Amino acid sequence: MSGSTKAMTIVTCVALVLITAYTVALGSSGWLWFGWIVLGVATLGMAAADSADAVTVPRGPRAGGAGPAAR
Repeated sequence: MSGSTKAMTIVTCVALVLITAYTVALGSSGWLWFGWIVLGVATLGMAAADSADAVTVPRGPRAGGAGPAAR
């Protein structure tokens, strides 16, 4: 997981705690919860893209391997 994905995850979790505290203290706000859901979906998208980058095969010749065959 890259640094930006970790930061986004932390921000999403902190936002969840703050929105929950706001809801308990002052009452529910649909826009806050909607915003948190959008933030959560964006975080999941970043995590999915980050994990997809980790499993893809690197392109180009491998280090120490043979390059393309000469014609």
